[in-house]
Amino acid sequence: MPVNKKKYTELTEELKEKSIELVAVSKIQSVEDIYALYQEGQRDFGENYVQELVDKATQLPIDIRWHFIGHLQSNKVKFIAPLVYLIHGVDSLKLLNEINKQATKENKIIRCLLQVHVAQEESKFGLNEDELVNVLAEVKQKPANYANIFIAGIMGMASFSDNEEQVRGEFKFLKYLFDKYKDIVTPNCEFTTLSMGMSGDYKLAIEEGSTMVRIGSLLFGARK
Repeated sequence: MPVNKKKYTELTEELKEKSIELVAVSKIQSVEDIYALYQEGQRDFGENYVQELVDKATQLPIDIRWHFIGHLQSNKVKFIAPLVYLIHGVDSLKLLNEINKQATKENKIIRCLLQVHVAQEESKFGLNEDELVNVLAEVKQKPANYANIFIAGIMGMASFSDNEEQVRGEFKFLKYLFDKYKDIVTPNCEFTTLSMGMSGDYKLAIEEGSTMVRIGSLLFGARK
């Protein structure tokens, strides 16, 4: 299925009015389809798999901002560190330390979002509130140890459910955490981004305060 340019135009106009960032989820999509959306003006693309991001980045324009939105293993960070703009799924202090280590080698600062687990599905990853607090405290107390990362906010995924009340409640909780801890501002941490909402629930997420949505199937069609 070719890129839905009409939907892209409608979506970007809708989001622009509300100052919400769009990450086009391009996992399993062809280089040709990504480039077609790039030609429409899209610059932020989200990938779930390390090797796929690496392969695509070598074939597409260098001004694309690559977002890693999947579950990231510490031993894979080195492969995307030279390429990635924002890592959405930081779900442990161990992973944050490895990102800082690889960013230092690349002489760059890698932007990160801390992933919070709010969904009912146990298969989804993320920190609970206590773990979130511990990560933020560590970064605040030892800023020199995290000089090459910047925590820009939090990310979360709601349950895959038709229960609108449940999904809305999970988004509300993410916004609550975002507001509760956004006053923790250090040289390498300032909450400006709340990444929540995908093709099926982004409107609810926006209503509950999302500043960044991750949209795939609405733009590219169902996964191939």
